[in-house]
Amino acid sequence: MSLPVAASAALADFSHCSGWEQRARLLMQWGERLAPLSEAEQCEDNRVHGCESRVWLVADSDAGRLNLRASSDARLLRGLLALLLLRVNGLTAAELSEVDLAEWFAQLGLSRQLSPSRSNGLNAVLQRIRELA
Repeated sequence: MSLPVAASAALADFSHCSGWEQRARLLMQWGERLAPLSEAEQCEDNRVHGCESRVWLVADSDAGRLNLRASSDARLLRGLLALLLLRVNGLTAAELSEVDLAEWFAQLGLSRQLSPSRSNGLNAVLQRIRELA
């Protein structure tokens, strides 16, 4: 399955980073690009459980393709969410089932920086996305 255009752009951005400090800075910049969720959207119904930080996920569908928005109270996690959404927004449920999250973050050069709790949190987000699809 080919990468969405925005995901390819992120991959190109991260390929130019020489170390973790550059990647962390870039990650936070990507997180700042997330459209903010309203107070009403940051409710318990939209909260993703299984994350140490607070994460909210809002989804709707257009002709069977996912349109997701997310937010978190943690800066690095917002960046990871932005990159996750770049990878999965616009996919169908069938296409979503083929996404390998670990491989995506490995391609970005971020897998070594994902602590077990952060990995578990991202997997909880992906699981919630699959439920919403």
